[in-house]
Amino acid sequence: MTSNLPLLPTSVIGSYAWPAWLHTALAAAQRGEYGPDDMLETQNDAVDLALRDQDDAGVDIITDGEMRRVGFFTAEFYGHMTGLIELPPRRKVGVVGHDQREGYEATAPVEAPAGLGLVQEFEYARTRTATPLKVPCPGPFTLAGRIRPGSIYKDRIDVAYALAAIINRELKALVQAGVTFIQLDEPSYAVHSRAGAPEEFVKLFNTAVDGVNAKIGLHLCFGNFVGRPVAKRTYRPLFPYILDVRADQLALEFANREMAELDLWREFASEKELAAGVVDVKNYYVETPADVAERIRRVLEVAPAEKVTLTPDCGFSQTARWASRAKLKALVDGTKIVRAELTGT
Repeated sequence: MTSNLPLLPTSVIGSYAWPAWLHTALAAAQRGEYGPDDMLETQNDAVDLALRDQDDAGVDIITDGEMRRVGFFTAEFYGHMTGLIELPPRRKVGVVGHDQREGYEATAPVEAPAGLGLVQEFEYARTRTATPLKVPCPGPFTLAGRIRPGSIYKDRIDVAYALAAIINRELKALVQAGVTFIQLDEPSYAVHSRAGAPEEFVKLFNTAVDGVNAKIGLHLCFGNFVGRPVAKRTYRPLFPYILDVRADQLALEFANREMAELDLWREFASEKELAAGVVDVKNYYVETPADVAERIRRVLEVAPAEKVTLTPDCGFSQTARWASRAKLKALVDGTKIVRAELTGT
C-alpha cells in the first residue's frame, strides 16, 4: 500500500458522517418497515457515499466510513456474538450521554461463530474504489467495556482477552481476503489508564494482533460519542509503555487540544509512524488549509515527514456531513501546502 503514497499521506480514522436519509432509513427499519434486502441496499448506498466524499476530497487512504455500524461498535458487533444478553440503558430521558447506551452481560463464554462481518464490509468497499483502503476494528478492551462479566468472567480484562481471540481470527480472515492495513481503535486505553494498566493494554493488544500479517495501526482517543470525551484528555500515562505494542502506526488526536502533548513524540523516541490528528471533529469551526498547514508544521517539529500521516482527530460519525466534507477538503489542501514546501513542487 505505502509504495505509491505521497509524502505526508492523508487518511481518516474510520467512521464517516451519515446523510439525513440514513438516519430516517434506520428509524424505518427499527419500526419494521424495511426488510433485510432493503437495509442492505441502503447501507451499500451509504458506503458508496462515504467513499465518494473521501475520493472527492482527495484523501490518500480511506475507509468504508463504517456506514454499516450503528454507534461505532454496538449492535453491529455484539449482534454477531453469542453468550450475551442485552441490558437496558441506565438512563433513558434527557441529554444524550454515555449512560444512555445499551450494555450486555455474559451468560456463557462469548463467541462469534460467523465472525464479526468485517470481511464482508471490505469485500464490498474494494469493488467501489481504487483508492487504498484501511479497515478499522474496535479493540478488545473497548468492546469489553459494554459487557458485564456476569458469572462467566472475572473482570473486564478477562472479557477483553476472550474478545481478543475473536478479533484475532477476524483480522486473519481480513488478511486472507486481501486487506493490507488494519487499525484497532482503543479509546478506552487513554480513558482507563491507571497504575499497571498500560502494560496490560500492551499484552492485550499484542494478543489481538498476534500472527496478523498486515500493517497494523492503533488509534487512541478520549471518546467521541455525541462529541464528548469521557475522561481527562492526556496520553502521558500511556507513555512509554504503549510504544511496545506490535503496531506500525499510532493514531493520536491533537487538533482539539490545540496540539498539546506533541512533545511526547519527541520525549519518547520511536520508530513507529505517527498518524497525527490535525482536524478537530468536535468543533464546527471549519479549518482553513492554512490552519491545517500550521498544525502539520508543528507535527514535523517532533516527527520526520517520512513517518507522518495526517488525519482528523477521530471519526466523523458525530459530525454533520457538510462539516465533514469541508474538513476533509481542508485536510487535503493543508497537506498539499506543506508537501510543496518540503518537495519544492
